[in-house]
Amino acid sequence: MALEPIVGLHHVTAYASDPQRNLDFYTEVLGLRFVKRTVNFDDPGTYHFYFGDDAGSPGTIITFFPWPHAARGIAGAGETTHTAFSVATTSLAYWHERLTRAGVLVEETGARFEEQVLTFADPDGMKLEIAGHEEAGAALRSRFADVPAEHALRGFFGVTLLERDLRATEATLRMMGWTRLAEAGNRVRFVAPEGDAPGRRIDVVVDPSCGFGRAGAGTVHHIAFRTQSDTTQLAWRHEIEQHLQVTTVQDRTYFHSIYFREPGGVLFEMATDPPGFALDEPIESLGEELKIPEWLEPRRAMIERRLASITLHKEKVNA
Repeated sequence: MALEPIVGLHHVTAYASDPQRNLDFYTEVLGLRFVKRTVNFDDPGTYHFYFGDDAGSPGTIITFFPWPHAARGIAGAGETTHTAFSVATTSLAYWHERLTRAGVLVEETGARFEEQVLTFADPDGMKLEIAGHEEAGAALRSRFADVPAEHALRGFFGVTLLERDLRATEATLRMMGWTRLAEAGNRVRFVAPEGDAPGRRIDVVVDPSCGFGRAGAGTVHHIAFRTQSDTTQLAWRHEIEQHLQVTTVQDRTYFHSIYFREPGGVLFEMATDPPGFALDEPIESLGEELKIPEWLEPRRAMIERRLASITLHKEKVNA
C-alpha cells in the first residue's frame, strides 16, 4: 500500500531565554496567536509555548522552550539555521516597516529562486525570514493582533538546514517523498510531493567547512513534519525504521510524535494533525491558561510555583 504523502511541516521547536520577551515578540511584533501555554513534559518546571495562526493550524506553529537566563546557542552544521514564514509579495514592504519600527534589524536578502526574502533575528538571535511569493495561502490572522488581515503571516514557507554534505540528507528527504526542485550556488531546494499546504519547502545549504553549533537560546531543537493520522504515522514509522533509528510513538497531548535524526544531524519529528490545540480549551481562549497533561496534574501547584510569571497582552483586539 502506498504511503500517504507528507504535505509539509507541522511545527518548528526552538530554545529561548526570557519567557515574557519571547511571548511579546511573537504575539505583538509578529502578530501570531499564543496558541498554548504548557510545560516541557520532560522538564515540567519549564514552559513550552506554542504560537501560530488563530486556530493553531498545522504548518503555522512555532514552539519554544524558554529557559530564563539560558546562554545563547550557536547554529552550526546539522542544524536548522533559518525558519521562514510566508506572506504575499505585496506584504513585504509592510513587514520591513513594521519590524524596523519595532527596533528589529532587517536585511533585504533579495531574490532567492522565485521569492523575495526579508531576514531578521528574534530577541534570542534565532534567524527568521519572511518570504513574499505569489502562492502564499489565505491567512487566519490572530484575533488579538494589530496586523491587517491582508499582511498576516500565512504559516511557514519553509526552513533552511546547514549541512557539511548533501548526499545522505537528500537520500532521507527522498525517502520521505520530497524532491529536489532547484539549486543556486550551495543552496538546494526540496519540496513536498503535492498540495498547497504551508511549509512545503526545505532548503539545504551545503558548506563542507562549517563548524558544529551549540544548543542554547536562539537555536532550533527540531523540525516536525505532518502526518494526517495515527495510522499514517505508524506506516511512516515502519518505512523510516528500514533506514534510520526511530523512536516509539510519543503522546504530546495535542499530537502524537515519532523522532529520528537524519544522517547530517538534524532532528526530525513526524507529528499527527489530530487531536489539535482545542482539545482542552476552546479556540476563543487558546493560550490563556496553563494546560498540563493529566499525569502532571498532581504536581500542578509545585509546577506553577517554579514557572516565571507571564502576562498575555490582549488589548490590541481588532473587530
